[in-house]
Amino acid sequence: MGSLTGTFAAVTDYAGPYCETIEPERLSSPLVFSSPHSGRAYSRDFLAASDLDLLTLRSSEDVAVDDLFSAAPLHGAPLLHANFPRAFLDVNREPYELDPKLFGHPLPEYANPRSLRVASGLGTIARVVSEGRPIYRAPLPLSEGLARIEQCYKPYHAMLETLMNRSCEKFGVVYLIDCHSMPSRMPTGDSRRPYEPVNADFVIGDRHGASCDAGFSHRVHSLLAGMGYRVARNKPYAGGYITTHYASRSRGCHALQIEINRALYLDEATLRPLPSYESLKADLTRLIAEIAATGAHWRQAAE
Repeated sequence: MGSLTGTFAAVTDYAGPYCETIEPERLSSPLVFSSPHSGRAYSRDFLAASDLDLLTLRSSEDVAVDDLFSAAPLHGAPLLHANFPRAFLDVNREPYELDPKLFGHPLPEYANPRSLRVASGLGTIARVVSEGRPIYRAPLPLSEGLARIEQCYKPYHAMLETLMNRSCEKFGVVYLIDCHSMPSRMPTGDSRRPYEPVNADFVIGDRHGASCDAGFSHRVHSLLAGMGYRVARNKPYAGGYITTHYASRSRGCHALQIEINRALYLDEATLRPLPSYESLKADLTRLIAEIAATGAHWRQAAE
């Protein structure tokens, strides 16, 4: 993953693939890790189309989450991560949750312009970043939005589906760990007190039990709590599109979302790592090792 400085720095001249899978030497665990929002490659065309500076655009990025979970391949599990940023395109949405306010042309009939996420400006192609700040200075051509879906969204999901199917075929069960970070403060909707702190270090989301075996969810919860972290379940994040879409418990496909409070490892104003970064990464490496080592147990439980 490179140096820690490189892990936290944005890239503006990137010419590599839109997403990458870090494979284990030997596939020995039914776990699949996904980091859909940690991409930090901001094209010059995207920056030129925005009224926002780079630091503000990065406020919606899950900074360094791919690196925090980078031990996954060492424990027999693949790690898929995006290189494009969330502000450019969000794969944790339906493919065509498109915002009519964002585009200069009518949307196709198959688009979903009425979801709650679109209403908040956070569809497949976001109109705003955190605190509702508009990204673009002018409407986007619809062709630009559709091209992003073809180039970024579809390859990411094709790879994730391939990884899920491969593990399910090999082990009879697969556990997707969808990796995210969350701001340390949440909007309240109250003008007198617009923000309040998130009272958790981690939030485990399993769609209130619908997307993942309860025993596995509890195991992850217990391991993190045993390390001294405050762990919440499903509130304020129960899991997004990826967690919902890839979960099929009747087929042995489980999905669990993990949200990390950014204040644990990041200066949220500068996006620079805190001294605690390495200890958090070490704890997550322990978590990965523990749940990978008990993979045989979860295979047996699913049979």
